[in-house]
Amino acid sequence: MDHLRSLRYFLVVADELHFGRAAERLGIAQPPLSQRVKRLEAELGAKLFDRGRRVTLTEAGEVLRAEARELLSRWDRMTSLVAKAERGELDAVRAGVPPELPGGVLAGILTAFAAQYPAVRLDLQELTTAEQTRLLADRSLDAGLLQLPVDVVDLELGPVIDTPLGVVLPRDSPLARRSSLSLADLAGEGLVHAPRAAAPGSYDALLRTCWDHGFRPASIRHARNPEFALGLVLAGHGVAFEPGPRKEPRVVWRPLEGEVLRSRMAFAWPPASPHPQAAKLAELAAAVLEGDGISRIVPPNPVEARPWDVFYQTS
Repeated sequence: MDHLRSLRYFLVVADELHFGRAAERLGIAQPPLSQRVKRLEAELGAKLFDRGRRVTLTEAGEVLRAEARELLSRWDRMTSLVAKAERGELDAVRAGVPPELPGGVLAGILTAFAAQYPAVRLDLQELTTAEQTRLLADRSLDAGLLQLPVDVVDLELGPVIDTPLGVVLPRDSPLARRSSLSLADLAGEGLVHAPRAAAPGSYDALLRTCWDHGFRPASIRHARNPEFALGLVLAGHGVAFEPGPRKEPRVVWRPLEGEVLRSRMAFAWPPASPHPQAAKLAELAAAVLEGDGISRIVPPNPVEARPWDVFYQTS
């Protein structure tokens, strides 16, 4: 604990760059503050401040300031979580899910979590993968269901759910007469898909696969809402890729030969002082998602943990 106090004192001096003002802010005398900083320097084997006419941070001091802020933030969060758990006040897990997640899956996750953790509220929010990664980084979310691949640096990744995608197209399309389709069969068609900004990694991966298998969309129309996407498909603006049939008689769903297009999702959460139920939520959600009869849990792919390059132009 004494080291943590020394780091807190160091940060106040680093903010003020004046030992007198720092001591006043901390409510202690200046000599004990100076002695504590000197002991910290001796323990670290590095000079943290240049004490000339003006107090300035050394390069080592700059490094320690960044590291100390992060360490103390994690410590404060950990102690807060432990205290809340002791008092029985851990009443919510803040989690993000993609807007296109089917209602039945959403209900299944909520029901399974409530059955196992009746005293903990699951607060689900509709958020894109990009929005979730930002909120996970600043700890505004405890967990997020991300579309892969995604930059998951500094995030723990739960079970990966792999789901084959098929094609949604108007019932009066000549292609609707086929029982299955290849991507090359879609040549000349437009594509209706969520904007790249929502999940850059999965967007790039999908387009790369389309190009590699002979389908270069004639146009790309973006739709954030599944119903808007359906409207664009019905209006002839392109086909869409989805896991299964819709309850809409004017469109048909056809499987893709070889199951070459796949959706991959996983819950992620911060590794430092995570919510106690974050990993459990990931396991429960994976079981619910796998229960659709077509999805399966697969090992994570290393390339899913880094950003994809941009390789195309939309028209």
